Amino acid sequence: MTAPHQLLKAPLIVVWDRLSTHTSKTMQALVAERDWLTVVLLPGYAPDLNPVEGLWAHIKRSLANLAARALSELEILLRRRLKALQYRHHILGGFLAGTGLALERPN
Repeated sequence: MTAPHQLLKAPLIVVWDRLSTHTSKTMQALVAERDWLTVVLLPGYAPDLNPVEGLWAHIKRSLANLAARALSELEILLRRRLKALQYRHHILGGFLAGTGLALERPN
């Protein structure tokens, strides 16, 4: 399997919330072994800094009048909407821009 940074030919910056698996000693060791990987942790509770919150708000608005008959129907619809967003870079960039964060490698 090709590592993402090799595929992109660039270092990776990952922004994580403070989920316990993200801050564990195991994860810290894994990150420390990879000079091409930078992890930036969000403050303890900061939904306004998390671009994923904007993505989910966007998806939820599109489901406002949905009455799914089964959980599987909802799952299929969510997968389709997320897949469609994958190719709409201007919208994805808007979620990041809405946080006020910049895509710069921290010092």
